Amino acid sequence: DVYKRQMKDAVGQYEQLLKNGGAEIINTEMWGLKKLAYPIQHKSTGFYNLVEFKADPSLIASLEIEFKRDERVMRFLTVALDKHAVEYNDKRRSGAFKKKSKKEEAAA
Repeated sequence: DVYKRQMKDAVGQYEQLLKNGGAEIINTEMWGLKKLAYPIQHKSTGFYNLVEFKADPSLIASLEIEFKRDERVMRFLTVALDKHAVEYNDKRRSGAFKKKSKKEEAAA
């Protein structure tokens, strides 16, 4: 799919920008094509991506400037995670919150 390839290229470009700035990329999730809550630039769908990273705060400003300049990026949200959110994300990535199937529950 052409759109998926373009999206992966864009995400790869921003991951490289982060790495070049000395950031450590912890996790990347491609959530795929989703319906938007409301139209943005006359579009009703968009690709969602999550990139969790550790970086110097000065790198965030240059990253956000690049997001604003890029026509492919409709919206972005950059947040700082506190220690509880970091701990939660570690657990989520390890599968601690996945629902067990009926067979797994019966075996336990």
